[in-house]
Amino acid sequence: MDLQIFAGFAALYADPSVLLFIFAGVVAGVFVGALPGLTATTGCALLLPFTFGHDPLQGILMLVGVFCGGIYGGSLSAILLRTPGTPAAAATMIDGFPMAERGEARRAIGLATVASFVGGTVGALIMTALAPLLARAGLAFGPPEFFALTLFGLTMIVAVAGKNLLRGALAAAAGVLVTTIGFDPISAQARFTFGSRELLGGVELIPVLIGLFGVAQVLARAERLLVFPEDITAGHLFPRLADLIVTRWTMVKSAVIGVFVGAVPGAGCDIAAFAAYAEARRSAPDPSTFGKGDLQGVAAPEAANNAATAGALIPMLSLGVPGDAVTAVLLGALTIHGFEPGPVFFADNLVLVNSIFAGVIVTQAILLIVGLSLAGMFARLIRIDQRIMVPAILFLCMFGAYSVRYSLFDMWLTLAIGVIGYLLEKVRVPLSPMLLGIVLGTLAEQNLRRSLIISHDDPLIFFQRPVSGLLLLMATLALVAMWRANNRSVSGSVNSS
Repeated sequence: MDLQIFAGFAALYADPSVLLFIFAGVVAGVFVGALPGLTATTGCALLLPFTFGHDPLQGILMLVGVFCGGIYGGSLSAILLRTPGTPAAAATMIDGFPMAERGEARRAIGLATVASFVGGTVGALIMTALAPLLARAGLAFGPPEFFALTLFGLTMIVAVAGKNLLRGALAAAAGVLVTTIGFDPISAQARFTFGSRELLGGVELIPVLIGLFGVAQVLARAERLLVFPEDITAGHLFPRLADLIVTRWTMVKSAVIGVFVGAVPGAGCDIAAFAAYAEARRSAPDPSTFGKGDLQGVAAPEAANNAATAGALIPMLSLGVPGDAVTAVLLGALTIHGFEPGPVFFADNLVLVNSIFAGVIVTQAILLIVGLSLAGMFARLIRIDQRIMVPAILFLCMFGAYSVRYSLFDMWLTLAIGVIGYLLEKVRVPLSPMLLGIVLGTLAEQNLRRSLIISHDDPLIFFQRPVSGLLLLMATLALVAMWRANNRSVSGSVNSS
């Protein structure tokens, strides 16, 4: 680990209020993640407006706390209700719920909490070591490399966001199209404003985020007012020492898998969790116990999905390319606070970067404390009457959208985007590619046009430079692999029928 990380810990020690922001973020994240249908992305989008007026480090680490807490919180409803609070907890449900059915819910939650801590800590340490190296390599990037990198990020999330490649591509294209509204970044000509002065500066990021991942989810939840079972988590949640000894190497191995899968743009925590679960099952002495309440089946996905939170931060901080939808929100938060994540960000804001690294490590310790002491309370909170919860969340969405510029236009825009997002999900169009398109669209357009200006409109510039050519080749291979997988699944379903 770089010794400069200790300067980050010193910065946190000099401002203890940062710890309160991390704690608040973790608590909010666990609560949001435990509610089926809401995600860590929803929590970050809702709390993003509340970071205004605060020190950037306080705001960013609060959102990191929401991210980590949200991923962990999804395991509570997965274990107790057989309903994953977040997609990343779907793998945990496979063995967590059978343990709850046996009356071992406390044991499963305690193990999931410690596994989350171990995975998150291992991931944070690997992030601290790798991100600066990647940033130094990124200093050699020019416009062609950055365009190829943004295109690679978009294609990767399109390739893994859903079973239908075309729908994912259309969603990403729609997101990029949104970024063309407003002044042209090169010529400063107004585009697609339809005479609206509010759109001259482009579409604000926060109303889009809250609409897609707040209002859309509220509308989806309003369809099904869930009734939750009685609380079954009375008593302490401290895991058994024997359980920790049995699963210790599974946690570490899964954490390493999680952080590297999470670092691939578009992969996300859910893919990391299933990859670790598959590896744990493959290497188990008796794989037949998986799906029936195996301890390894709880520890592996929880360690991996929390390690993936740190992994997703690596490309976001070092190259300015978010690893998933949540880090796209974090990238937007840094941008709003006047920073531009990427290689230069490391060089110009070294103290802030190391403070973020230190804060991610501290977040894992706070998550462990919150999880072991308050998980029972959160398990009871997920049984709140949805007829109360849904309007409350909608109010927070509208308040957050209005508070950005105190604009009624932003409120109506949030509501409209929420309805669009809800309808898109009804027809199974994934929203994550759209969000990544919105976040990366401007960067992709600027570097595409700068590259063509440098090369006098010769597109071969992207293939004449090794790094950009390699990234474009990898993007093409990812799309081809996904297209072939889709064709195989379609032909398989036809043959079975």
